Amino acid sequence: MADVCADAQSAALAWLEKQQLLNDEELDWVRRGRNNAGRGPRRADAAIYGRATGFETMVGWLFLNNPDRLAELLDHLERAGSNP
Repeated sequence: MADVCADAQSAALAWLEKQQLLNDEELDWVRRGRNNAGRGPRRADAAIYGRATGFETMVGWLFLNNPDRLAELLDHLERAGSNP
C-alpha cells in the first residue's frame, strides 16, 4: 500500500532524478504527466500529487513500450530501499 501512495511515488521519482538514472525521453514523460495532473485530492499536496502522476505516467509508458527498462529502474529503487 505504501508504494502506491503519492508521497512514495514522488520520493521514488526524486531518488531516480537525483541518481540521474532517467534519460531525456523518460523525463519528458514525467513532465507530461506532471503537467496534466490537475489539482488532485483536497487533502494532498498539489506538487507531490503532480510528481506522483508524472512518475505513474513514465511507469505506464515504460510498461507498454520498454518493460526491460522499467524492470531496470524498479530494481534500482528496490536496491535503494534495502540500503537505508
